[in-house]
Amino acid sequence: MLTDEKKNWQKLNLKANKIKLIAMDVDGVLTDGSIVLGVKEELKLFNVQDGMGINLAKQAGLIVAFITGRKSRSVSRRAKELGIEEVYQNSKDKEKTLMHLITKYGIEKNEVAYMGDDIMELIPFRKTGFKIAVSNAAKEVKEMADYITVNTGGNGAVRETIELILKSQKKWDKLIKQYRGSQ
Repeated sequence: MLTDEKKNWQKLNLKANKIKLIAMDVDGVLTDGSIVLGVKEELKLFNVQDGMGINLAKQAGLIVAFITGRKSRSVSRRAKELGIEEVYQNSKDKEKTLMHLITKYGIEKNEVAYMGDDIMELIPFRKTGFKIAVSNAAKEVKEMADYITVNTGGNGAVRETIELILKSQKKWDKLIKQYRGSQ
């Protein structure tokens, strides 16, 4: 007989296995939520391991999208560095943006993972099959989430989620093999 924990992991793996698009908020997910306002621009800190995870997701054929309610040159620059084509800044209706992506790529909502940290993410959560809250997310977001990361936003939560998805899809080991080389 399966324990509740094993049943939960099986359910989680079933959801993760279907994912074709990973969409995420930026502030509080890709960053720790801090915003440094300079005289001419807004500064943000990004985690290099999250960036590597995004690169691995793209290598595995997953679509990655940033959907943020703010507009920042720092986000544009990070997206360009990572080769993210789907960047939606100043998005006042994240659900509409998500629906645009679902239509554009001809995918179903159960093939979409969405990562968030605050209550405005509850709306796009309704249109996704795999809802992820970072560990320092608002209580309401955690309550609606299918998965709550161990890591906090800006501190490896994105990488953790991508690893989970790629391992569920049996793509992780093949991707890592290229970095190990022949041993």
